[in-house]
Amino acid sequence: MIATNHDGGRRLEPRFWRDHDWYSLRRLRQELDAVLQSNDLLKAGQCVVDVGCGDRPYAPLFQSASMRYVACDLDGDVDVRITPGKRIPLDDGSADGVVSFQVLEHVWDLDWYLGECRRLLRPGGWLLLSTHGTWLYHPHPTDFRRWTRDGLEGELKARGFHVQAVRPVVGPLAWTTQFRLFGFRHLFQRVPVVGGMLFAPLLGMMNLRMWLEDAVTPASIRDGNASIYVTLSRRS
Repeated sequence: MIATNHDGGRRLEPRFWRDHDWYSLRRLRQELDAVLQSNDLLKAGQCVVDVGCGDRPYAPLFQSASMRYVACDLDGDVDVRITPGKRIPLDDGSADGVVSFQVLEHVWDLDWYLGECRRLLRPGGWLLLSTHGTWLYHPHPTDFRRWTRDGLEGELKARGFHVQAVRPVVGPLAWTTQFRLFGFRHLFQRVPVVGGMLFAPLLGMMNLRMWLEDAVTPASIRDGNASIYVTLSRRS
């Protein structure tokens, strides 16, 4: 669950000219903002627990709303340390909201993880969770799963959550371009001195291409073939 790179700020505010995954990170941030705002989840004084916080990329979204943000992870700079398979040392029903950003694919025991998320929530509390539909293998330190939209909804419902919303992020035309961009990035990194200069214009072109590809992808195709899904659920 813990991130291996200190890139929290990059994830929150990706840069078009710098980040090889700018489009994916930008779209993820847009969907997270939309869910938080449209469902009135940012309320001063309430407690939100981040289960698998990594470098806390999205903590400012909650702290800027004067919410109490509790960072939990396996290691690193955390408020609460997690041990897989064991009870997280926080009280039952102590959270108004639980957040989980790009963590679920790295969890082997879904019963334990989602069970702890549910236990921490007060009755009617909310879970904001994002995870991958289609993506490259990326162990941090492990990587176990990808989901279809129906499969992800089913996992949440089976563990005591009422799914309110599922929002797809990045459709298949754009994510195939994203994967090619990853390959180009690794190629240019092997070229001393001039590699970065050669990669920069390609980066801008490919980011623009992803934006255009997603714009022309029908929602019916994107909804069931997204690279990321953002879900909002309530404790049943």
